[in-house]
Amino acid sequence: MDWPAYSPDMNPIEHVWDMFGRRIAARQSTPTCLPELRRALLDEWCNIPQDQMDNLILSMPRRCKACIASSGRQTPY
Repeated sequence: MDWPAYSPDMNPIEHVWDMFGRRIAARQSTPTCLPELRRALLDEWCNIPQDQMDNLILSMPRRCKACIASSGRQTPY
């Protein structure tokens, strides 16, 4: 399948970045400099449950079907 131009949300890494953003924002203290952000991202990376990553990977066939059905336009994902 060609990469659908209207569906940047099909890229799984975008969902991982969203997960990171939510987890960083939920921290007691948000990072105020790059070294703190790096530490926080590494901590959060280690703490993302494997089942969340597995669910993202397993959702890709459904996402692709939805993208094909919408002709590459917006999907519910």
